[in-house]
Amino acid sequence: MLKQIFLILLFGSIMLADFKTMSTEEVQEEIKNGTVLIDIRREDEWAKYGIIQGSHKLTFFDGYGKYDINEWMEKFVQVVKSKEQKFILVCAHANRTKTVGGFLSTQLSYENVYELDGGINYGWIDKGLKTVK
Repeated sequence: MLKQIFLILLFGSIMLADFKTMSTEEVQEEIKNGTVLIDIRREDEWAKYGIIQGSHKLTFFDGYGKYDINEWMEKFVQVVKSKEQKFILVCAHANRTKTVGGFLSTQLSYENVYELDGGINYGWIDKGLKTVK
């Protein structure tokens, strides 16, 4: 039942999302300032494409689109300590980050939710920037 309620809230929040998209250059500047990056892709994606150095790896959706919101939030709050803390979500193409970011900002009231424009594939790797494995 909780998952069904979450899905309704999640997809409703996409349209109302109060989070922001950052350019590659803005993300690079935020990294220098110590802003937390959270990579929500799957382990197989991290292995294939790498991650932006210093990113926290917190898979949200598995390969079948399933998730465990309670388990994910337990890990998330270990990285993002307050609802005011700025953080940047990263996925492959910025589709999953829109869903998760919208949920975090509109349903859970996180105030400084950002995503990497184009995700790691179009917003980082395609711009010639390095990843680590």
